Amino acid sequence: MTQRPITAFAKLGGLTFLPRTLDKIRKHARGELHPDHHEFLGKGFDGRLCHFLGLDYEALKVRVLAGGSDDEIWAWCQQHGRRIDEVDVLIWNGFATKRGWRDEATVNLEKNKSDSGLAHRTDLLTFFDYYEVDEGRAPR
Repeated sequence: MTQRPITAFAKLGGLTFLPRTLDKIRKHARGELHPDHHEFLGKGFDGRLCHFLGLDYEALKVRVLAGGSDDEIWAWCQQHGRRIDEVDVLIWNGFATKRGWRDEATVNLEKNKSDSGLAHRTDLLTFFDYYEVDEGRAPR
């Protein structure tokens, strides 16, 4: 049975979306990730987050699949990418949690909502909001 990834709002090292990226890698490797997410592995938010961290997605994937806790993987990210401080966390979270709201991605968000039968949901202003509802969780 396939599953959706965990919420994009989950945090690791203070960063939103990182636990979701790790979750998608693990679920995909076990054959449990819903097919809707396959084409975006390492792209979109995954790719932007890896770029922000100064990491190659494939290297992160290899590390995740080698095992270990999220905290151990976070330590690896800090050792092999760029060091992240509280300002970096503020910048990433500000970008990620608002993506799709009044930016160049708004048109993509609206298309996704329409394709999912959620075009009427004017409360879904960001991709994170959209993911929550599209994946069956209550909106925040």
